[in-house]
Amino acid sequence: MTDPASLLPLLRRLHDQIRDAVVARCETTDPVALAQVSDDTPEDTIYAIDRVSEDTLIRFFEREIAPHGPIVLIAEGLPEASLVLPRGRAEAEARWRIIVDPIDGTRGLMYQKRSAWILTGVAPNRGPATTLADIELALQTEIPLVKQHLCDVLWARRGGGARARRVNRLTGEETPIPLRPSAATDLAQGFASVTRFFPGGRDVLAALDDALAQQLLGIPPAGKALCFEDQYLCTGGQLHALASGQDRFLADLRPLLVPVLARRGWPAPMCCHPYDVCTELIAREAGVLVTDPAGRPLQAPLTTDHDVAWIGYANAALRRSIEPVLQRLLAEHGLC
Repeated sequence: MTDPASLLPLLRRLHDQIRDAVVARCETTDPVALAQVSDDTPEDTIYAIDRVSEDTLIRFFEREIAPHGPIVLIAEGLPEASLVLPRGRAEAEARWRIIVDPIDGTRGLMYQKRSAWILTGVAPNRGPATTLADIELALQTEIPLVKQHLCDVLWARRGGGARARRVNRLTGEETPIPLRPSAATDLAQGFASVTRFFPGGRDVLAALDDALAQQLLGIPPAGKALCFEDQYLCTGGQLHALASGQDRFLADLRPLLVPVLARRGWPAPMCCHPYDVCTELIAREAGVLVTDPAGRPLQAPLTTDHDVAWIGYANAALRRSIEPVLQRLLAEHGLC
């Protein structure tokens, strides 16, 4: 398989299998059981629900993808940081490095609060030097709540634009849907969020968020709100929200908190990792501008433990108005 597009049908089938297996388990298992901790790794906490998708993942790659040629599989929860398949082959033989998050948004899904996503990025194998910037094919599939029969699938080939379909998981019917990032030129009456999912440094991030909104929109009138936020605990879901026009601006700056927390005697925070953001190609191909805090393209290595800070602007006009203010506030708050 010399063209990453040839992997798309196989990866879509894998995503369908993971989605169906996870939804079936959610339908028959008490949320308390799904929320039991299965393993606690340095990268993240692995819950019982995660094991459903991970078992499906490895079996599929061994049976359906690896026989076509060696690949390097990178995913949270694997026995090794990266796995060469077929087993016994050398990493240097692999054509592709494939990074996967079998369930992004585990915590919301296991309590049936919100959809999770399956994320996959495919990059030519350049060994440990391979980064997010090398990803040529990305696919993300929604894992819906039990009470939800419609779910979305998004994919993109570098330079080929982004595509999306809405799937009826009860009938299998698929309907094309547009991906249209917001065309708004400001944040007024729209959704814009600075990620602050977990305790530790939330005061810093909230102060930054408030200052950014005030400088961009002014002080709201009494009893009114000028913009809104949505703390969707799922990077894939955040990227979908930008690509589909639901959100106008998102900033996940958690890695920048490290020195602030160190001065307080706190450990480093739980951050976004490359597998969480491996489908940012889809948002970019849809027209979203995704950068690191300095305004550069994301270039994190394809590992399970690298911390990633990222910013998403729905369009160029929003980036022009927000980025200079954000850069100044990051410096004022000691975050750069």
